[in-house]
Amino acid sequence: MVRQLTAIIERENDGYVALCPDLDIASQGATIELARNNLREALELFFESASPEEVKQRLHEEVYVTQLEVAVG
Repeated sequence: MVRQLTAIIERENDGYVALCPDLDIASQGATIELARNNLREALELFFESASPEEVKQRLHEEVYVTQLEVAVG
């Protein structure tokens, strides 16, 4: 089975942090591609080891990524 999940990748210091907000799982890498691949591996390991109950408990079915305009100063 294949599932579509959200990945948010952002620069942090000399590397990148990748977050899957659907399951609150994160990873990192020296490049965007490495961070993405490491997150994929972390998610695959989670699905291999987690019980169906844990997956159901952690999975956020609706995740929205958007931008906001905020007054600063």
